[in-house]
Amino acid sequence: MALKNVVGIDHAVIMVRDLDQAAANWKKLGFTVSPRGTHSAHMGSGNYTIMLDPDYIELLGVLNPTEHNVPARAFLEKREGIERIAFTALDSAAGAEEIRARGYPPVGPTDFERPVTMPDGRVSAAKFRTFQWPVAEAPGGVRIFACQHKTRETVWIPELMTHANGARRLRQVLLVSPEPAVEAAHLSGMIDREAREQADGSVVVLSGANRADFVFMTKEQLASRYPQVPLAVLPERGSAGLVIAADLAAAEKALGGVAIRSGGSMCVPPAAGNGTLLAFVGD
Repeated sequence: MALKNVVGIDHAVIMVRDLDQAAANWKKLGFTVSPRGTHSAHMGSGNYTIMLDPDYIELLGVLNPTEHNVPARAFLEKREGIERIAFTALDSAAGAEEIRARGYPPVGPTDFERPVTMPDGRVSAAKFRTFQWPVAEAPGGVRIFACQHKTRETVWIPELMTHANGARRLRQVLLVSPEPAVEAAHLSGMIDREAREQADGSVVVLSGANRADFVFMTKEQLASRYPQVPLAVLPERGSAGLVIAADLAAAEKALGGVAIRSGGSMCVPPAAGNGTLLAFVGD
């Protein structure tokens, strides 16, 4: 039975070593990037967001070492890329108890916030309450957590939701593993969602109604799906990329020489996307 207080994918967290440089890079890729945010002190992190509908992408960097960001720092010692995926939590306290009842002791709930300068110049705050599945439970090497937005109006700001590259929403989160079926079954059990094997051997795990799905596959299967795209920087097991629904003509124009056409997708290779393959597809 699906979790009642946790719905589909909310956002993808991409860990980067140089936060401001990463933001500049994603602006060059045609994304509208929010002003830089600084989280509560115990988080020790800062971010830029790329707002889509109903989800978003977060570029996250460590500003000060804290106990909370130990896993993120360990990830960055190896690579940049998608380090965790957030689900939307309707009620984080209730959601934490739901996963506890399924045998997963939650980390949190944790409350934090970051200041936000609104388009009219007014300074407000984006406030969140999150909880995590145990850090060791990381299907495909990617951690999962749930995020309750207490102030959605300071996150989904209309002026930040239109992108020169035509990006509109997330369609899929791509993960590679030598054993995709095992990883998919792991995630499926953690979130009580269905796993479906595909004709090419990949396995899809649904995240929730009208939200992006997870796709697990081997690195070889990923290469077969995007044969023109260099993937050498990606690990054999770990996060690989995002499939983004977009206006393809706008994407091709905005991406310029960075883009590689592969099948029906306009792709940004992971080396140009802070360790993340970006595959733009028609909406």
